[in-house]
Amino acid sequence: MLIRRETPTDVDAIRAVHSAAFAKADGGGVPVEATLVDALRADEGWLPAYSLVATDPDGLVVGHVVATRGLVAGQPVALGLGPLGVLPTWQRRGVGSALMHAVLGTADAHDEPLMVLLGHPDYYPRFGFRPAVEVGVTPPQPWGPQYFQARPLSAWRESIRGEFRYARPFEKL
Repeated sequence: MLIRRETPTDVDAIRAVHSAAFAKADGGGVPVEATLVDALRADEGWLPAYSLVATDPDGLVVGHVVATRGLVAGQPVALGLGPLGVLPTWQRRGVGSALMHAVLGTADAHDEPLMVLLGHPDYYPRFGFRPAVEVGVTPPQPWGPQYFQARPLSAWRESIRGEFRYARPFEKL
């Protein structure tokens, strides 16, 4: 498996990854995650360095993660992670973990102070995430604190406090 930045030729494969990873049990409709990435690409919060794909040995895209510019108290000092998707046939084989480590490492190397996400409280703490309220960051909606999580990075400062705001396409979900 190789982790690399998304290229323009990956767009359809990324949409297919999220469509499969987040498919509804009844098979109906396109999952919101599949179209969210397209909307994020068109948003001012899009940061190409944080859209990463995992490929199999033949170069086929099997996973994708993206982080976009977020705001804390109106300041561009955070990234909002998501979606993270892996083809079902590649799940539980380390692809999601590899993508998480890669996007966190990329953010840290670019001196980003903080990454936040809305996710499962049993999965993301293994990557250093904890309830965002513990670092003084509150969710934009009344989500349970166990789901709205944050990961301070090397450039973190105690002064980063306040309400978090995702890139605009998240507001339309």
